Amino acid sequence: MTDTPEVELRRLLDIMAALRDPHSGCPWDREQCFATIAPYTIEEACEVADAIARGDDAALPDELGDLLFQVVYHARMAEEVGQFGFAEVARSIADKMIRRHPHVFGAAAARDATAQTAAWEVQKAAERAARAETGALAGVPSSLPALTRAAKLTARAARVGFDWPDAAAVLDKLEEEATELRAELATADPMRLADEVGDLLFVLANLARKLQLDPEECLRAANRKFTRRFGAVEQRLAAAGQGPGDATLLEMEEAWQAVKAAEGRLP
Repeated sequence: MTDTPEVELRRLLDIMAALRDPHSGCPWDREQCFATIAPYTIEEACEVADAIARGDDAALPDELGDLLFQVVYHARMAEEVGQFGFAEVARSIADKMIRRHPHVFGAAAARDATAQTAAWEVQKAAERAARAETGALAGVPSSLPALTRAAKLTARAARVGFDWPDAAAVLDKLEEEATELRAELATADPMRLADEVGDLLFVLANLARKLQLDPEECLRAANRKFTRRFGAVEQRLAAAGQGPGDATLLEMEEAWQAVKAAEGRLP
């Protein structure tokens, strides 16, 4: 028989308290703080997204559990120093959802998805103003993946009219930035090169946004494609008695093109 969510959540909270017990807890868990746990929180969120992208329904409950544990971990550390506890975390998000959905929990008129998105942004802007966060770009977390943050920053700027008219104009800007990067290649100045590469990546994130694409997902898909194709290249080289370290660049390029051609014949 499956226990209720309340029972299982209480069990998880008790486990977290035991892990952090100053006398009998786990030495590693006792040493952690918000800053040291934050990278694990990001990693677990990424693993949830990866399970979803892979369509791995069997792995998803486990990955979501890992992410929930991160929330419990942060809440426990805060409770230990008298800041807040898990109840405050749950109450905060529940109150926020009710506040942001008056068409469900209040008397506001029904909304379609587009109207709800617009209303959501108005509500978030009001909440930022209440926190004395000013400016169109306020509240975009600096800890977001860089491509995601770039897309969000440009989306915020676009809301106040600072935007390219269409994707073609962004492509023109991309070519301009590529030309500037090419001009810096001769200098070999790491700081200037990093600046130009950053500009190029920022424009690419903007381009993805204009095309209504998620730049992070675009890059994840490209990573998956590269991993798949390079693995196939290694297999082709192995069939010829070679490894990547033994083959010439020309041989690897030929194998790469053969893999691409083979993929093109797949249904």
